[in-house]
Amino acid sequence: MAAPTETHESLSEEESLGVLEENDSLQDDPDNKPAPKIQETPEDIKQEAIVNTLAFHPKEDLLAAGDIDGDIYLYRYSCTVGENKELWSSGHHLKSCRKVAFSSDGEKLFSVSKDKAVHIMDVEAGKLATRIPKAHSKPINALLIVDENIFATGDDEGTLNVWDLRKGTSFMSLKHHEDFISGIAVDQAKKILLTSSGDGSMGVFNIKRRRFELLSEIQDGDLTSVSIMKRGQKVVCGSSEGTIYIFNWNEFGDMSDRFDLQAESVDCIVPITDSILCAASTDGVIRAVNILPNRAVGRIGQHVGEPVEEIVCSREKRFLASCAHDQLIKFWDISALQSSRVSDYRRRKKKDGRLRALSSKAFGGAGDFFSGLLDTNQENQQKNTEAQEEESDEEEEEESDSGSD
Repeated sequence: MAAPTETHESLSEEESLGVLEENDSLQDDPDNKPAPKIQETPEDIKQEAIVNTLAFHPKEDLLAAGDIDGDIYLYRYSCTVGENKELWSSGHHLKSCRKVAFSSDGEKLFSVSKDKAVHIMDVEAGKLATRIPKAHSKPINALLIVDENIFATGDDEGTLNVWDLRKGTSFMSLKHHEDFISGIAVDQAKKILLTSSGDGSMGVFNIKRRRFELLSEIQDGDLTSVSIMKRGQKVVCGSSEGTIYIFNWNEFGDMSDRFDLQAESVDCIVPITDSILCAASTDGVIRAVNILPNRAVGRIGQHVGEPVEEIVCSREKRFLASCAHDQLIKFWDISALQSSRVSDYRRRKKKDGRLRALSSKAFGGAGDFFSGLLDTNQENQQKNTEAQEEESDEEEEEESDSGSD
């Protein structure tokens, strides 16, 4: 059978270029579909129930959320308007989902619940892979992924369980707290677990030797959260009294310093750099706080009049996500915090005593974005200016450096 003959001639190089130019001009035509609108942060995500917990995926632009009804959602988030997308949801928990966390490779999503169960979801398929139905005898409140094989959970009556996925069982189950475990942290060597508790103490556990080490002195109010900062040299705990407690590493018996944030509470904290953390409170305000020197740097954002349940930081430290009783998941731009530091030369605070806005979405606007912060490449210039202003500023700085709004 003969091959079909050509019925058209090929375009010359000049004609091809003309077609390309015409297509480009059509794309630039304002009458065509407008270009997607890009914002500095993803849009808020409205939920049907109060969200208790959030977790950013370690490798992709994905966010997991667990709510008070026991449902878990996975979203793909984007700064392009209208591009946030729900990928799947799961209703396997029988009661409130209290904590979610991704594995380090991002392939699994762990969750714990008031129903006393631990669930492990396949992230890509959105299917339940493993269920431990009676992981604790009491409702589970805290969860930490230690490594690819080990994770820890804490319950409402102070019991800490440490699990080995290879065996499917816990190899440590210790009760030394008298109230709920609110948070768990682990050192870089994956040896020491630290727990914060509603009994006002911090617990120290050695998972290599599988034993309890000690409890700290009882502090005022509940300890609501725990994090390790200052290159592993300091441990920071939030409290229901609005105080941040600081412990020296290997001196866990009692705090070395305390900082009254003058907030209703410090319900959750997230380290952003070795010195700066974000703290969320029952008053709905999310603050940036520097540790040593202890300063309330400014306001990242807020859920107006609604207690914040959790804040989490994205993998590249660009966004902070928060959830509160307003049933909203909000995103905040925190990219400026990474390259900034707080000056210990003098205090910078608004004359009316309120915290400065550190994002365009925080109350106070974007005009004060770098207030209280020093960009490293502006340090020398700032110091020269400060020397000239010091005398006049001293009259305005009668309050303690620990003050905030």
